[in-house]
Amino acid sequence: MKEKATSFDIAYQAGVSQSTVSRALRNSPLVNEATRQKIQAIAKDLNYKVDKNASNLRSQHCDTIALLLFEDPTNDDSAINPFFLSMLGSITRACADKGYDLLVSFQQASNDWHADFEDSNKADGLILLGYGDYVSYEEKLIKLNEQGTHFVRWGAEVKDLPIVSIGCDNFLGGKEITEHVIKQGKKHFAFLGSASSHAPEFFDRYKGHCQALKENNLVINANAQVNALYTEEAGYLAACELIKSGEKFDAICAACDLIAIGAMRALQEYKLAIPEQVAVVGFDDIAIASFTFPSLTTVKQDTKLAGELLVNTLLESIRGKDITTTLITPELVIRKSCGY
Repeated sequence: MKEKATSFDIAYQAGVSQSTVSRALRNSPLVNEATRQKIQAIAKDLNYKVDKNASNLRSQHCDTIALLLFEDPTNDDSAINPFFLSMLGSITRACADKGYDLLVSFQQASNDWHADFEDSNKADGLILLGYGDYVSYEEKLIKLNEQGTHFVRWGAEVKDLPIVSIGCDNFLGGKEITEHVIKQGKKHFAFLGSASSHAPEFFDRYKGHCQALKENNLVINANAQVNALYTEEAGYLAACELIKSGEKFDAICAACDLIAIGAMRALQEYKLAIPEQVAVVGFDDIAIASFTFPSLTTVKQDTKLAGELLVNTLLESIRGKDITTTLITPELVIRKSCGY
């Protein structure tokens, strides 16, 4: 007796993946017209029939949320930014409280990673966590939205697209921490961190930083803004570049704690006293911030609240309710790196 054709048989003949076959057979816009017609023709030739029971099963909820992380450069093998480790814990607890399982994975570099979870019914919705280059993955967010996937992301507000984010009010945090340093008598500011649309969180922090300088009649020195992304090494190299440039500065506002910690090492190697000669502040309040020497003044993002909001907002979307972007109010954590 001849065995029934499967989607894998179609995939083999068409020279595509099984997930592409699945999309083509349900007329997904993610498959181009020529490929879709080819796959459907092969399916007809093989007398392939869609398993209605399996199809119905795929349409049901599986009570699982997928958390997709960006892989970040780190000093260990985790490839996870330390800031997101605490948020991972809060997301896990929030899922458990709601009776949902959590599937954690890294975002894949393939062109169709955004469709994998929907096609295989691995999860009812997605949480996107991590920084990454926003410009490079904006198109994937658009495709997620177009195909009706339930998802929320941690990050800056996306004003030009109907994409829901949970994030910190980075502009306010950047402004308030700069104002605090100004009150310590510092007048010549440097900013270490990217200031472009590729890193919108950092960019908003920089804009808030500049607004504080402007309102206090202090100079915004564009030559004292040095690009750096997410790591201690990047902060160290940026601070070394700043020191060697000869630009005058008595305060460094870093776009994140890791950059600030790297900058502190550079300042110490160049025998510049913190905070007497140079005040240093960060952003995130990661666990190690209170154990640096001197301890790091920073901006706290409430990761417990963030995790709860990410999960609750996603579940609202899964239930068919309208959801909106939410910005969490930041909180200054005053320690010794910029004086009191």
